[in-house]
Amino acid sequence: MHYVVNDSSYCRKRISPLEEAMRIRRERELQNTTKFRKRPPLRRGRVSPRLPVPDDIPKPPYLGSNELPDIASEHQIHDSEGIVKMRAACELAARVLENAGKLVRPSVTTNEIDKAVHQMIIDAGAYPSPLGYGGFPKSVCTSVNECMCHGIPDTRQLQDGDIINIDVTVYLNGYHGDTSKTFLCGNVSDALKRLVKVTEECLERGIALCKDGASFKKIGKRISEHAEKYGYGVVERFVGHGVGTVFHSEPLILHNRNDRPGVMVEGETFTIEPILTIGSTECITWPDNWTTLTADGSPAAQFEHTILITRTGNYILDSGNSDSMFVYSVFVVQTIVRYMVSSLVHFICCLPSLHLI
Repeated sequence: MHYVVNDSSYCRKRISPLEEAMRIRRERELQNTTKFRKRPPLRRGRVSPRLPVPDDIPKPPYLGSNELPDIASEHQIHDSEGIVKMRAACELAARVLENAGKLVRPSVTTNEIDKAVHQMIIDAGAYPSPLGYGGFPKSVCTSVNECMCHGIPDTRQLQDGDIINIDVTVYLNGYHGDTSKTFLCGNVSDALKRLVKVTEECLERGIALCKDGASFKKIGKRISEHAEKYGYGVVERFVGHGVGTVFHSEPLILHNRNDRPGVMVEGETFTIEPILTIGSTECITWPDNWTTLTADGSPAAQFEHTILITRTGNYILDSGNSDSMFVYSVFVVQTIVRYMVSSLVHFICCLPSLHLI
């Protein structure tokens, strides 16, 4: 689930002649790219009451208030125990997302998807993080077609040819696991298939350069470069974020070109979650203060992973990939060994001050 940037200084950037040329090229490409079959505009259906959560399931601290929590200023850097818990939360979120995606087909409502996601999460002894976050009324975000993000599940039925992003976050053992994916519903046009494919490629390219000491701003540069090859826009308003025991914290991960300072640190976790559009990257928000659409009604797609920074690279926490599992195992072992060595050194240094009886 995205954090929203309201401070324009996060997105402020100097426009070079090269970037201006690329902007002009993008405008020209859009004349061709936007020649897709226009779909009926998204209309809000009926939103049912929020679903109950058993009393014995631990709840996140932001419940009880409809105010959107401030973003925490601290980066979330974990010890070996925290990493294990982060992986468990992210793996659960990934399993729920995979099963939710199997429900995507024409005539299914987003409310049905919400009910299924809610049940899967509480059956695992976890809490659906979006539920009650800043007053959000549902357990998952379902964003269809021109909805950029934060779509509220309702009674609208999915239509043949729709695309839908499902954004799942779970709160398990005190840690949030966050992931999302855009799914195809029925017979989707080639133009939308390409948008979805390129958006996922942008995420993969942004992740590929992440490691201890790497600059955060490189993520936005890499994503923008790939999106612009296809004439797509990268949404600036919604950003990735630190995640762990706190749902949203620093660092904020900008997906567009930017000059934001900061480097990645081994052991920290954050999300990367770019949104690409076929048309305008400007947005409008419905009166529910959540559902956000492209200003021109053009389609948008988004993918998200939570990653752990390691000394030599990164580990995708919400992935079951065997290579990622190896990286994760090595990192946890290294973390434990470093802790043991540090403790041993501290003990040895204290020996001269010990008095035998």
